[in-house]
Amino acid sequence: MPNFIDAERQEDVLILRLNRPESLNALNTAMRDELWQYLMLLHDDLSIKSAVLHGAGDRAFSAGADITEFGTAPSIIDARAARENRDLWNLMQSLDTPLIAALQGFSFGAGLEMALYCDLRVAEYNALFALPEVKLGYIPSAGGTQTLPRHINASDSSMMITSGNSINAEKAYQIGLIQYLTDHSRYLQLAIDLAVKISQMNPKIVRAIKRSVRSSSEMGISEGLAYEARVRLSLSK
Repeated sequence: MPNFIDAERQEDVLILRLNRPESLNALNTAMRDELWQYLMLLHDDLSIKSAVLHGAGDRAFSAGADITEFGTAPSIIDARAARENRDLWNLMQSLDTPLIAALQGFSFGAGLEMALYCDLRVAEYNALFALPEVKLGYIPSAGGTQTLPRHINASDSSMMITSGNSINAEKAYQIGLIQYLTDHSRYLQLAIDLAVKISQMNPKIVRAIKRSVRSSSEMGISEGLAYEARVRLSLSK
């Protein structure tokens, strides 16, 4: 059985590659399960201080969910149970380990949503981004209606979600969807370099910062400031 996720460790950085280039790295059930296992490793192994996620081949980070699997689960109940037992998206958004997405070609649907759960996004100039689900007759299923407006303004997120149209890398950079834009020959190495730099910082502080930033979307400003103060106090002990 092929591995759909390749893993490589460079010092304290874990590099994960989506490995279905013939299918534009579309997420099938097996790939989701493998990715979930590696993310659990990030959750449990504190010696890994940061991680990079990228796609195999030149054509795509990920074109989204593998629609050829739609309707092939044994039953709706079994499919729902699998999602609940291996909640990939909730695991990604709750990780304290910094995640960096290196994006080339297509980042569509669940591929873009996966990148939105990462802390930093590096893209090459030919990258394209879209949440095209509306054109297929359904809504984003990996949290895109919630995560996209947390990264870019309401007008741009509404345009992308309701039209399903793609935007290019220049536009994505302008609106803050990606933080770094570079040549195709450089994008992956830049992501790895960023991950290495983060891994050299105090991991206790970095993880605490991630928890504090994550709490900001769940609390009012007063609650958030109080939470940050509690975290800061706990780190000084």
